[in-house]
Amino acid sequence: MNTDPIADLLARIRNGQKAGHASITLPASKIKARVAELLASEGYVGDVKLEGTGPRRTLTIGLRYDKGHKGVIDGIKRVSSPGMRVYKRSTDLPPVREGLGLAILSTSKGLMTDKQARDQKVGGELLLQIW
Repeated sequence: MNTDPIADLLARIRNGQKAGHASITLPASKIKARVAELLASEGYVGDVKLEGTGPRRTLTIGLRYDKGHKGVIDGIKRVSSPGMRVYKRSTDLPPVREGLGLAILSTSKGLMTDKQARDQKVGGELLLQIW
């Protein structure tokens, strides 16, 4: 049993990229799948596949590398955790690495990137930052 599934997802992505794996596989959940889809749509990871049915579903995430086999992701950080939640208004969202990174928020309208949250003027829990 994992108490922080998002931190587990981020650790697996970080470790898989450092080890040079082509993809990672982990137990699936709705929030992990949505975070992976947002990362894929922004170009940080490759394809995202949900496999299986019921409680044995797995999530497979393809990792991306440049021509020198260096990972696309330079850093990934969990901001809000189960023990210390961090909430931000849309006007208080700081740019990640001066606009070169991305933050993912959990809002009342679902998970979205910091840019989408600013455009829709909604705040929420700041889950993670990636650059």
